[in-house]
Amino acid sequence: MRAITWEVSGSRGFETAWLQLGEGALRARGRAVGTVREPYWISYELETAEGFVTRRLTATAETGAGTRALDLLHDGQGRWTANGEPLPAVDGALDCDLGLCPLTNTMPVLRHGLHRKPGQRDFLMAWVSVPDLTVRPSRQTYTHLGAGRVRFASGDFRSDLEFDEEGYVVDYPSLATRLTTP
Repeated sequence: MRAITWEVSGSRGFETAWLQLGEGALRARGRAVGTVREPYWISYELETAEGFVTRRLTATAETGAGTRALDLLHDGQGRWTANGEPLPAVDGALDCDLGLCPLTNTMPVLRHGLHRKPGQRDFLMAWVSVPDLTVRPSRQTYTHLGAGRVRFASGDFRSDLEFDEEGYVVDYPSLATRLTTP
């Protein structure tokens, strides 16, 4: 197991994830604290199936208004549920994207080796807003720019991310910078 900590400028906070990377699969548990839009704590567990396809994301968010929980489940056939309720707007997505979390950029990059080899891929993501844990569809594009460099784009937003050899974010300009080294 390995731990990575990021300073998350996008939330004026920090995140630490404990990671286990295996043959085509990732397991992680993490904690994040942020102060922007409002102070919050997030605890999450992420599990992927073969090919780094999200299987489940559980998250708990604590704010001054109380505690919220999310159990986001992908059935392996392209359908999603949130706390047992169907989410047809994200059907067909392979990945979740937890807002303000640099870890969840890892799955599509690893699946297609975009941190190592040329290519561009378009994705539909089950995007999870923080700290309210609302799930929405998000169209995203990842483009290989060079060794360890990938452009992320969604709508009008673009950022050139730096990844390490394992596929974890080192630098995500305007969002997060890794504080720990391998």
